[in-house]
Amino acid sequence: MLRSVQSAVKRCASAPSSTRSYSSASTPERKVAILGAAGGIGQPLAMLMKLNCLVSDLALYDIAGTPGVAADVGHINTRAKVVGYAEEKELGKALEGSDVVIIPAGVPRKPGMTRDDLFNINAGIVKTLTSAIAKYCPNALVNMISNPVNSTVPIAAEVFKKAGTYDPKRLFGVTTLDVVRAKTFYAGKTGLPVEDVNVPVVGGHAGITILPLFSQASPAANLSEEDVKALTKRTQDGGTEVVEAKAGKGSATLSMAYAGAIFADACLKGLNGVPDVIECSYVESNVTELPFFASKEATAAIAAEGSSSMKYTANPASIGSGSGYPRASKAT
Repeated sequence: MLRSVQSAVKRCASAPSSTRSYSSASTPERKVAILGAAGGIGQPLAMLMKLNCLVSDLALYDIAGTPGVAADVGHINTRAKVVGYAEEKELGKALEGSDVVIIPAGVPRKPGMTRDDLFNINAGIVKTLTSAIAKYCPNALVNMISNPVNSTVPIAAEVFKKAGTYDPKRLFGVTTLDVVRAKTFYAGKTGLPVEDVNVPVVGGHAGITILPLFSQASPAANLSEEDVKALTKRTQDGGTEVVEAKAGKGSATLSMAYAGAIFADACLKGLNGVPDVIECSYVESNVTELPFFASKEATAAIAAEGSSSMKYTANPASIGSGSGYPRASKAT
């Protein structure tokens, strides 16, 4: 995942102008819409998506502030054409023709807040935005970042069901930040190069529902039970660690934008027919009795079927947790 963003930056930032002529035959036209683009996550995410050469059109939407963000990001000399949209009346224009819609909109965490505390406010925002998606771009891949993801994804699913547009293979709760943190902390503890590390993360995207499977990490390392518990706890509390470090003046905006860009890049590659693109995500699942679940296998094995269909697989046997872990089905 790390290499994907690094390579995107390198390709777009350093390529000579002669190589920036993209034909529809070689690189498909892909529109990405970011809803909540003027916020703490939205702005750095907009920049990262502008750096992604798979994006031909970048629509930035928020209730205010997007013209300035669009002007700023639009000066970056990469492929994507950037347009900013403000106020709810322009939401439809922002969404029309979108292949991928990323939703970081909502109220961020503050000191003492849990993801559940965000529910009452963010649930209404998500309902409004997903209703518009159902109307203007029902076939788009929806990347849900707005917290609490464990709740906002089911809300989005119900909105789409009511509209008659629900496709479980097009709705993803972005849990990539949990994987990013688990990799970083594991590499730091073991001394392994972080770019070579992989750590599966199962469950959900809040507190104890986040279960990083360090016993299944690669390359393998000889960690004590105490080390595993400490790494697990830090991964679960990663968001709180950032909120406290910022003294209540912010949340994990930059790392979340990075994680969101990684997942969106995977979606774009899948749409373009790149095989075996796999990222963790919170999706409708039959792995456990829970209707939605994020796991090592039920993670969106993102691959194109036709023009824009996605697929994911689930293998309950692979989610056994290893030493020191309860069964993943008990995570929530």
